[in-house]
Amino acid sequence: MDVVTHPLTEARWPDLEAVFLAKGCSMARGCWCMYYRETGRVDPPAGVGVAADRRARLHALAGAHPPVGLIAYAGGVPVGWVAVAPRAQYPRLVRSPVAKAVDDLPVWSVVCFVVPSPYRGRGVARALLRGAIEHAEAYGAIALEAYPIDKAERSDASLLWNGTLSMFEREGFVEVARRRPERPVVRMRLGGATS
Repeated sequence: MDVVTHPLTEARWPDLEAVFLAKGCSMARGCWCMYYRETGRVDPPAGVGVAADRRARLHALAGAHPPVGLIAYAGGVPVGWVAVAPRAQYPRLVRSPVAKAVDDLPVWSVVCFVVPSPYRGRGVARALLRGAIEHAEAYGAIALEAYPIDKAERSDASLLWNGTLSMFEREGFVEVARRRPERPVVRMRLGGATS
């Protein structure tokens, strides 16, 4: 499948909604890729559910500079999403026992992939990862980090929103920490960064 990626903009918001509302994305519809941008319990405005509040907050980020993620398209149809931004924009990572900072390098982070079930296993997530690498580098990131899943047995694809270790390794990421058996921290140096 030929996949291209484009940054989230206000004009592309309906395409992102189409991805999140598609078959197989019910877990994403509860989060709207806002979990890592939160610091604790979510208290939405009165009469608004948590999912609706998260959706509205992500919508408010459409058109942010730098863009907070990329949408994948195949033949003009939106087929996936990746959340990628400077790590500092994800306060939940600071407290995470799995994804806490390895060092003080100002990395960017890939925290979430959303691919509707009809498009899984067709290279969409890998195309999104490649797009995220290019995106982060274009905005001056010196390193890109991620927190994938590493399980010996096959997992339900809907539970792999952090991506798989093998996918990151194929793109050149290296493991820099592992605080839980199935949750490595991987990193890729970008641009003019020295090793």
